[in-house]
Amino acid sequence: MSGATRARTSQAPSAHAQRMPWPARLAGAALLVACAPATPAPRANTAPLPIASDAAAESLLVDVQALEPSIRVRARYAGRDNFTGAPLPGYEADRALLRREAATALARVQRRLAADGLGLLVWDGYRPVRATLAMVRWTEETGRASLVRDGYIASRSRHNLGLAVDLTLVTLATGAELDMGTPFDTFDAAAHTANAAGTVRVNRTRLVRAMEAEGFRNYDQEWWHFSYDVPDARPFDRPIVPR
Repeated sequence: MSGATRARTSQAPSAHAQRMPWPARLAGAALLVACAPATPAPRANTAPLPIASDAAAESLLVDVQALEPSIRVRARYAGRDNFTGAPLPGYEADRALLRREAATALARVQRRLAADGLGLLVWDGYRPVRATLAMVRWTEETGRASLVRDGYIASRSRHNLGLAVDLTLVTLATGAELDMGTPFDTFDAAAHTANAAGTVRVNRTRLVRAMEAEGFRNYDQEWWHFSYDVPDARPFDRPIVPR
């Protein structure tokens, strides 16, 4: 919401609003409350931190499918089907890794959704630092540095900590993706979680609620991006290699 919008909402009600019946005005207020995030959205960038050793990464990161095999994975940055059009450095396998704490929580989300015949499709989890640097370099080389400034691409990402995941909802039996309104990595306001109506809004809300129930927080500019908090986490640069 812009500053101008906030200023307008803080003023006295318009004549039209004053004529509205109280039930309608209360319904509108309830909708605004429902749209508000339950917890503050995390910032795009983390604080500058030293990179942990590959040995630490080996001991702390786990494959999400090792904890819950029914989670589907399609590692978009391991191939060409991503916004850069090429595999990113450090992605050498179609796998999704996370810190064990986050992966365990994600397994609980999957089991929670399975009761309704739904599941998760993960596009990205842990991201090596070298891949994040390649993303930033791509924005500079293509004249799209504004994507970093506007918070769509992080120069220091929670993905580097193994504590962020990009995903969507699918039908558990078939793997068909639910309608979320935009493709993954859409860099404009249409991808902001609250910018949705109808079926898309229902699906985004269902995803957010399932993830929040197990401790994840949504980044409000990207409906697919969720982070998980672990104290004293540090980034990794170990490549994602085949099992």
